[in-house]
Amino acid sequence: MAPRTTRPVGTPTRGTTNPNRLRRMDRWIAAVHGPALRRSPAPPVAVDLGYGAAPWTAVELLARLRTADPRTLLYGIEIEPARVEAARPYEAGHPGLAFLHGGFEVPVPGEVSLIRAANVLRQYDEDEVAEVWARLCARLVAPGAPGAGGHGGGLLVEGTCDEIGRRHVWVALDRNGPRTVTFATRLGSLEHPSDLAERLPKALIHRNVPGEPVHAFLRDFDRAWAAAAPYASLGARQRWIRAVRDLAADWPLTDGPRRWRQGEVTVRWEALAPNSR
Repeated sequence: MAPRTTRPVGTPTRGTTNPNRLRRMDRWIAAVHGPALRRSPAPPVAVDLGYGAAPWTAVELLARLRTADPRTLLYGIEIEPARVEAARPYEAGHPGLAFLHGGFEVPVPGEVSLIRAANVLRQYDEDEVAEVWARLCARLVAPGAPGAGGHGGGLLVEGTCDEIGRRHVWVALDRNGPRTVTFATRLGSLEHPSDLAERLPKALIHRNVPGEPVHAFLRDFDRAWAAAAPYASLGARQRWIRAVRDLAADWPLTDGPRRWRQGEVTVRWEALAPNSR
């Protein structure tokens, strides 16, 4: 079946991209969502939405997802036609990879197992995020479908990182809405956990103010980091693990030391969700 054709929904991004920029997000997706991909009776379909001026991130995502399931197919989707044309020569060297012109309507056939939207929503207003999330989540494999696996079916991962991928924060959503928020960093370059605030996704970045849950979380994280200073002599990783262990006493974390060692920590969305206005 040919992909649907429709007028693209959304506006072009700056297109900034670098090789390996999204490696932290990719590793997390492959580790956390990999079992669901493997349970799919059909080859799982993934989408790199808004991959930018060059196709590096789409090529890399396909390679990393195939460590979880070698059957994975991937569509790179861009709203700028010139970027799609520039990327299409890469299809020949990567079977299972295709580039399409489109936007938030996600013009691929059927439901998809994964949509990754990195550095796409920063240019939008905060009050536009919920509508975009709902539109994208509607394209995901439904809960209870064959191979739906964890996270209630397909997964949307939406977030922001710096130019070379040292700091990254993302929200994971399923058809029922946001589930978790993950903070990931290169530990050797971290001074304080609150340094990650500048990479909060659009739904949270303007809520890092007193009285909002995400502000309280980062405040407590900084305090735990300071209390774990004696562990710095053992390395930044050990200090991070100690700080996260302390943080877990007051915040609903969903992961454990295996992910913490990667410079990650994941917390339930409802603990950080913005207060209503």
